[in-house]
Amino acid sequence: MPALIFDCDGVLADTEKDGHLPAFNETFAEFGVPVRWDDATYAEKVRIGGGKERIASELPGADPGLIRRMHLAKTERFTRLVADGRLPGRPGIHRLVAEALAAGWTVAVASTSAEPSVRAVLEHAAGAEAAAAVHVFAGDIVARKKPAPDIYLKVLDDLHLDPAGCVVVEDSGIGVRASTGAGLTTVVTVSTYTAEDDFSGAALVVSDLGEPGAPPVVLAAPAGVRPDGMVTIDVLSQLLAPNQEEAR
Repeated sequence: MPALIFDCDGVLADTEKDGHLPAFNETFAEFGVPVRWDDATYAEKVRIGGGKERIASELPGADPGLIRRMHLAKTERFTRLVADGRLPGRPGIHRLVAEALAAGWTVAVASTSAEPSVRAVLEHAAGAEAAAAVHVFAGDIVARKKPAPDIYLKVLDDLHLDPAGCVVVEDSGIGVRASTGAGLTTVVTVSTYTAEDDFSGAALVVSDLGEPGAPPVVLAAPAGVRPDGMVTIDVLSQLLAPNQEEAR
């Protein structure tokens, strides 16, 4: 059966501006670090895969133990924001996860964020019942984070998936480099900090996945597939069709 693999931040929910950014800044304040990222600065930091790596980029030479403690505190802050309902799922996430599971597709999340953060966002975006059926790959389970393809290669290996039958939903240039580097068909749903990213290699670029009566804006369709309304399992199957033909 086919598989649908989501990135987390910016895909399941637009978490960066109203979630991760304030959580990082509050953590810097808690630890007495004289740093406060503004929007422009954080727009650059999101190009770094992984929260610990983003903190370390601001504190070169810092003790790794300090970085880990700061990241844990930041993760706890972020998950509280999610639990408080501050970061709702993006359009179409709840619908498409349910659609894929009902059709028998394998569904997974592949993210460089901490696993507690990813699971919290997934549950709020997809619902607790659906989230329980989704495979989660997150945090430090691979040596190299995005834009390296390692996290997607691990998903393929662990779940015994054929790359020709997998669609990834990403939101950033580094995410697209990671997914396409693993040979995976990729749909982009543009998020707050990624509108100017390079999405070369993506099969479809849209504003979001869409809801009934609120279709997405199609920004690019390099593979020639343009959804007539929402991005659905049928649309994803059309994107995968050339791969299936090649496999024959």
